[in-house]
Amino acid sequence: MLLASAGALAATTVYTWVDEQGVTHYSDQPHPGAAKMKVQGVPTYTAPPTPRQTNAAKQQPAPTARVECSIESPSDQQMLMNVWSVSGHVRLPPHIDQGDRVVLLLDGKVLPGAADLSGAFTIPQIDRGTHTLAAQVEDPNGGVICEAPPITFFVHQPSQQAPNAPNRARF
Repeated sequence: MLLASAGALAATTVYTWVDEQGVTHYSDQPHPGAAKMKVQGVPTYTAPPTPRQTNAAKQQPAPTARVECSIESPSDQQMLMNVWSVSGHVRLPPHIDQGDRVVLLLDGKVLPGAADLSGAFTIPQIDRGTHTLAAQVEDPNGGVICEAPPITFFVHQPSQQAPNAPNRARF
């Protein structure tokens, strides 16, 4: 029986005809005026079996939620006018240990001691231009507890070409 069905799959009869509008049709059912064609070696496709989930895979615990932190100020894309230092704040996870430390990266470089465990920070000297600020909290072993997505801010200061501009801060 299996051999007979394999032979039936190897050759298939197809009927073809052209209608009044000149459109060619193909069918496995006879049609008046249709020509009979024998098609050999009809391609077939067998889908691979779907993998079954094991009980161990079903019982895996859900991944733990990642602790998040963020830079609250300055805000992303903020323009800071006529400033020579920048103060801000990083929102930290609720449980920070005394051995943990907040690391700020300004334009890819670590700012040592810029932030405390409350999340407050000051960048004492800042040049004019575009800056990227990122923050992360590290445990005593240097492992990252949380990482704030970087923000970009802009510092606008009076031009060196116009030192007596009316809006220039004077010290």
